[in-house]
Amino acid sequence: MSGQSNKGTAVVTGASAGIGAVYADRLAGQGYDLLLVARRADRLEELAEKLRYAYGRKVSVISADLADDNDVRRVEQAIAADDSVTVLVNNAGIGGQQVVATADADAAERMIKVNVIALTRLTRAVLPGLVARNRGAIVNIASVLAFDTSFGGIYSGTKAYVVNFTEALQREVAGTQVKVQVVLPGATRTDFWEIAGSDIDSLPKEIVMTADDLVDAALVGLAKGETVTVPGLADASKLDTFLGARQAFYGSLHADKPAARYAA
Repeated sequence: MSGQSNKGTAVVTGASAGIGAVYADRLAGQGYDLLLVARRADRLEELAEKLRYAYGRKVSVISADLADDNDVRRVEQAIAADDSVTVLVNNAGIGGQQVVATADADAAERMIKVNVIALTRLTRAVLPGLVARNRGAIVNIASVLAFDTSFGGIYSGTKAYVVNFTEALQREVAGTQVKVQVVLPGATRTDFWEIAGSDIDSLPKEIVMTADDLVDAALVGLAKGETVTVPGLADASKLDTFLGARQAFYGSLHADKPAARYAA
């Protein structure tokens, strides 16, 4: 059991398996109590019992489907009312290589509800308390596909939202002790792929990361104060170049008259 002091409560969504389960393990090991959120109650309880035994931490669970409006509000109310919350890991997500023209509209809506709406509402639920207490962190799990639409415009679009949303949050908390980080995983070996209807074994093994390595790298990035963490990116200067070029491009988009090429 861990003898570390209590650091507050870490809320982890999508916690029953994969990246979320690893976050739960690592955060418990760092001295956090846990509130784990996922659909599969049996797996949540199994993980919670394992973590209680391994780390001696308080571990609570909420079985909830974050595509369900009532369930989202139930989780939202619970975490907004809990002054012990110091960390929120918005990990829950739905994938799928869907072409818009043939996508199931209900499935697309479900993806948007989990990847965008639930993430936004849960962030909004904890942010005022974190700012008021001047401590804590929000970690949003996006994807490298935020910058590539080859996996389908719906999924990619939701993850681009997560990147932009998190970047705006970082501006909001500037000057406080609240950290906000967006993590961009590449291909990661979890059951996410099978659920999304894809075969991760079809990818070259040299580009597939384990969930353990991904989370460990992301937590190092958070400790270092990174606002954008890309565990698979070997040359960090490429991220700086990309973000700098994007900002310079944005600065060139404003003028009092249309560009000459649009002259009638």
